[in-house]
Amino acid sequence: MIIKYFKDTDTLLLIFSHKEIKETKDVDENTLLELDEKGNLVSMTIEHAKTRININELTFEQIPAENVQ
Repeated sequence: MIIKYFKDTDTLLLIFSHKEIKETKDVDENTLLELDEKGNLVSMTIEHAKTRININELTFEQIPAENVQ
């Protein structure tokens, strides 16, 4: 996963894979989902990011799978 923030346009880009984008869907006027040919999420674009989300804080947690027997 790659996270890019473009300060000049206040745009946040989240890249989940490097597959070719075949379709873009508008969630709202400032949020776009880019999908591959199978409808899987490739990336997400958020315009006006500072006013919509807290871009000053990033936390990543990997939760281990529980041992199920």
